[in-house]
Parts: sequence; structure tokens; C-alpha cells
Amino acid sequence: MSQLRVEKLQELIKQEISKMLLSDLKDPRIGFVTVTHVSVTGDLRDAKVFVSIMGNDEKVKESWAGLQSCLGFIRREIGKRIRLRFTPTIEFALDTSLDYSEKIQKLLLQVEKERESENENNVIGSDRQN
Repeated sequence: MSQLRVEKLQELIKQEISKMLLSDLKDPRIGFVTVTHVSVTGDLRDAKVFVSIMGNDEKVKESWAGLQSCLGFIRREIGKRIRLRFTPTIEFALDTSLDYSEKIQKLLLQVEKERESENENNVIGSDRQN
């Protein structure tokens, strides 16, 4: 399969699943879920949908269970909305890159605060020597 077609299909699946999460799914367990990326195999048989779920651990587990229970519905809707010979098997994967970037941001802010406090201590120490 041409790589361009696979990339277009990945983006189309991402958009359609995002629309379904916003309007079509009525499961109250599904909270704030964002589709971050879709990876489709070259033969278009399997699709891995990466999702980011916001909230505490309990909310994440509830949303994950809700997503797993609606896999059949999502696959059926993808088959209706996207005309393909075979509807890909859909699998959800948790995307933790947003959590990782948040952790890195906190560490960078902590380092910045430590540097500022060291600079303040150096300025105060040099004033005492004069």
C-alpha cells in the first residue's frame, strides 16, 4: 500500500474517532479523552489508536474501561463512515507522552527556581563581602 494512502487513512480514522468521542458515544464512564495518533498497518487490517486520558487514576481507569467496551461500536462506525474493503481491527493504546512532557516541564521549572535562588544567594553573599 502506498505510504501516502496509509497516512491519509490514519488521519481520517483519527478525525472520525474524535468525532465519535465528542458526540456519538453515550457511555458516562468516558471522560476527557483525546485521540493523539493513529497507526495503521501497511495492509490496512489493524489500527492502533493512541489516546490521552486526563484525570486522576480512578477516572483514567473508568474511561479506559468505557473505551474498551465500545470498541465494536467504533469499528462498525468506522466501517460505515470510511469505505474500505476491510474495516481495520481497532486497538486502543494509552499515550503517556503528555504526562511525560508535564513531568519534564515541572523538572525544568524546579531547576529554574533553584538557579534563581542560587543567584540570589550569590548576590547577597557578594554584598556582605563589600
